[in-house]
Amino acid sequence: MPMFMFNIWVLRAIIAVLLISVISATVGSFSIFQKSTFFVSGIAHGSLAGAALGIYLSLYFFNFNPFLMAIIFSIIFALLIGYASRKKEEVDVAIGIMFSFSMSLAILFLSMIKEYASVAWGLIIGDLLLLSQEDIQLMLLSVSLILLLFLIFRRRILFSIFDPESAESLGLNPYIYQSLLFVLIAIGVVVLLKGVGAILVYALLIVPSAAAKRFTQTLEGTIILSLFISLLSGIGGIAFSLLSNVAPSAYAGLISTFIYFLSLFKK
Repeated sequence: MPMFMFNIWVLRAIIAVLLISVISATVGSFSIFQKSTFFVSGIAHGSLAGAALGIYLSLYFFNFNPFLMAIIFSIIFALLIGYASRKKEEVDVAIGIMFSFSMSLAILFLSMIKEYASVAWGLIIGDLLLLSQEDIQLMLLSVSLILLLFLIFRRRILFSIFDPESAESLGLNPYIYQSLLFVLIAIGVVVLLKGVGAILVYALLIVPSAAAKRFTQTLEGTIILSLFISLLSGIGGIAFSLLSNVAPSAYAGLISTFIYFLSLFKK
């Protein structure tokens, strides 16, 4: 392997870890405080179905980036779940139904691809060391959009989450800002899907924030600490992967989970 190409791949992986850590610190922390962590798992599998459809279309019909299709599917699923919760349906039931529906679609699309075994493996576990320049650009664009919307609507989102009655009395529509949060979570999930795969989205998006929240009860403190934990997990995953030729997402998930277990000993 040429050393130049090796360095490029590692550099892209480090950039991806930085972007993933930003998503974990923001989206993950909001998910923890809103207690919508199961929502993340459901959206991850919805994005898997979208990515599978995107791959199928790009292979047999026209060139279409699977990353964009995954974002479209994730946003649609997020809005449907939010609508179901607004209609007083049980959110867990709605997420479970969308979970089974999305997985059925993912299996359908992947089985229609002749090379579906290797494609499915890539979508399920991801690989930080195989990201292309286009992947990094799309991830950077998605993260920039999430941060911009968070900066603009942060206070209204928080108000709608923690005190929807008061927000409504002041003329705000809590449903709109809760739906916006769901959309931001959906986009963040897709960013992680590209780097760590559908299975480990939860490990890198929720676990660092869950561990951070055990050390601080403020949203700002949780965001800062979860950013550090995500960076440590991601960089450690890349380092161990280079030494053992194993997918870095596996090591990253193990490191973040280990840190969470350590946080359980905090009194």
